[in-house]
Amino acid sequence: MSGNGSGQQDVDIDLGGLFRAVWDRRAKVLLATACVAALAFGAAKMIAPDYQSETRVLIESREPEFSGSNQSAQSGSDRVFDESGILSQVQVFRSADLIKQVARNMKLYDLKEFDPSSDPSAVSDLMVMLGLKKNPLEMPPEERILKEFNSKLQVYQVEKSRVIAIGFTSKDRQLAAAIPNEMAKVFLSLQSGAKLDTNSEASRWLEPEIANLREKVRDAEAKVAAYRSSSDLLPTGETTNFATRQLTDISSELTRVRGERANAEARAEGVRAALSSGRDADTIADVIGSQTIQRLKETEANLQGQVADLSTTLLDGHPRLKALKSQVEGIRAQIRSETRKILSSLENEAKVGELREQQLIQQLNALKAKSAQAGEEEVGLRALEREATAQRQLLETYLARYREATSRTVDATPADARIISNAVVPTGASFPKVMPITIVAALATFLLSCIVIMLSELFSGRALRPVSAGTERPAVRSRPAIAAVAAAQGADEKKVEISPALNDAIDLPPLAPLVAEEADDVAENPSGETAEPDFSIEAVADHLRKNGVRIAISVSPGGDEGSTATVMLARLIAEEERKVVLIDLTGSACPTRLMARSAQLPGITNLLAGEVPFTETIHADRFSDAHIIPQGDSDPRMAMRGIERLQMIIDALTNAYDLVLVECGPADEGAVDKIARRGDAEIILSAPAVSDERIVEVLTGFGEAGYRDIVLMTGRGEPGPDYTDRHAA
Repeated sequence: MSGNGSGQQDVDIDLGGLFRAVWDRRAKVLLATACVAALAFGAAKMIAPDYQSETRVLIESREPEFSGSNQSAQSGSDRVFDESGILSQVQVFRSADLIKQVARNMKLYDLKEFDPSSDPSAVSDLMVMLGLKKNPLEMPPEERILKEFNSKLQVYQVEKSRVIAIGFTSKDRQLAAAIPNEMAKVFLSLQSGAKLDTNSEASRWLEPEIANLREKVRDAEAKVAAYRSSSDLLPTGETTNFATRQLTDISSELTRVRGERANAEARAEGVRAALSSGRDADTIADVIGSQTIQRLKETEANLQGQVADLSTTLLDGHPRLKALKSQVEGIRAQIRSETRKILSSLENEAKVGELREQQLIQQLNALKAKSAQAGEEEVGLRALEREATAQRQLLETYLARYREATSRTVDATPADARIISNAVVPTGASFPKVMPITIVAALATFLLSCIVIMLSELFSGRALRPVSAGTERPAVRSRPAIAAVAAAQGADEKKVEISPALNDAIDLPPLAPLVAEEADDVAENPSGETAEPDFSIEAVADHLRKNGVRIAISVSPGGDEGSTATVMLARLIAEEERKVVLIDLTGSACPTRLMARSAQLPGITNLLAGEVPFTETIHADRFSDAHIIPQGDSDPRMAMRGIERLQMIIDALTNAYDLVLVECGPADEGAVDKIARRGDAEIILSAPAVSDERIVEVLTGFGEAGYRDIVLMTGRGEPGPDYTDRHAA
């Protein structure tokens, strides 16, 4: 807490003083805690204990065992107890009729616990006389017992289930277990009785309805039979009569006869075409199938074979050859004659089929007229059948319902619930819990006592201490370079003067001279955290992080050793969960070899040459979360033509990364000047294993070029000489 204003001094809360004040008054705190705990223990012991027990009932659909399987399945599917159904059963448990039935069964009217108003105290009578309280005896005894019973009753649905819990609290442990069990029994009997009443009413209503329906079904079926006999609609199946069946048979026969006639005509036409064209009839199936023609063909083949044999030894004019040839011609004539006979047979078959078709058509026409008349008469028959079927189905439904209702009218009809957990006599009291009450009272007293003591200390001002800005000594370890100089000069003098040139060299604002005592402290602790300038990779990483540097350009006069240190710097920064990307502008591609998976990946040269898109040049480091834009495999001279695009590339990367680290290798100040045009770019001189003369030379060159603030990174934490124009990170 602090105060601001003229004449006021800043103050702060002395936490140590607060705890000391509590500790100084520990005897009082402990005494108050013990007294309150004892009072709570005694009060809890004096309270008459209450006992609580609980019965659990599962709400589910239940049917008698002797009911049919179909009835049980149907009933179970019809009764689905949803959330509202379970809550409705909870209200049934709380109903006045059920509670009154339980009170009558267990004779609760005789117990004073359920009617405390029957024996009022003197204070209660006085309040009634003064009109401050309504006389409870004016209420009926049942209402008084009902009110007291509800105050002790707890009925609730167990979460995400169809289980109802019935809890009851009583001074008598036996009664606490007996009442929930009796409530569950009364509930089951009420549910079963309601189902019995429903089934009895259904049975009484169904009996006359079934008798009436039987007469209607008998009359409807008699009308159907009489109408069918008078209309000559003899049934031949479930949906057809005799006329329809005969019409169907003749139609099928007509279709078959037409097919046979068409087949015979087609075969005759084929034989006729073969004879008229003079070609062999061997390709016709009817001709080939004739046994006579087959025998003639065999004889013709034998004679031709003999002619062929004799032609080798006899001349064509020999009588033997002439006789054989004459026989061959005769056999061929017989084959043609047999073919004509087959043609005549096929033509006769076609004519017979045509005559048969005409007869069937005449019969079909006659049956059509008869079937049409039967169809008109069948309309009336179907109307009668529908009426009879409807009456029969209704009768069967009523009979099934009647049998089901009759089977349920016996006392074995179960309720749609069952007890899954009976209440047992409780062994311990539900209230009061002596030990928890005592512990809570003691703990609350202890905390309140401590709070009261602390508030009194704060309001009295004893726990406040003044804060003086002039009494705070500057931290020596925050200025390591200054501390080193003070230790070197010694503590002989009263004042230790600080060199302004040294302050300018390390880019720190001028400080007031250190007093001799402070110099002594510095000299006695030469091994402090930053007693000497730290040029290690860790110090450079910490410098970049604390100063929020977004762009850093690393120059490595020593070549690959400095580039390796830059790679280590990038990985160290990535380990601190900062997004860093390293751009490889070296000639040796050392960072690419150390970080990229392959030296042939597209990189900065490809990007400057415009050969690849921006996203294809960024790759992940193999051993850390850092990213790298490798050297690439494009022509360096072509890439240098687009060096003006490098600054735009770096600006784009700063939008996606916390640090953009550019490794230039052993570049001079002229080369760095092409990419370090922004004022917020940090120059890092990565010079491990480089001589002091070389470092001074490089720093001098950069200083002449106008770069004053350069961070030196030697890769080690050893102190170095005071180089011109360098930062100690």
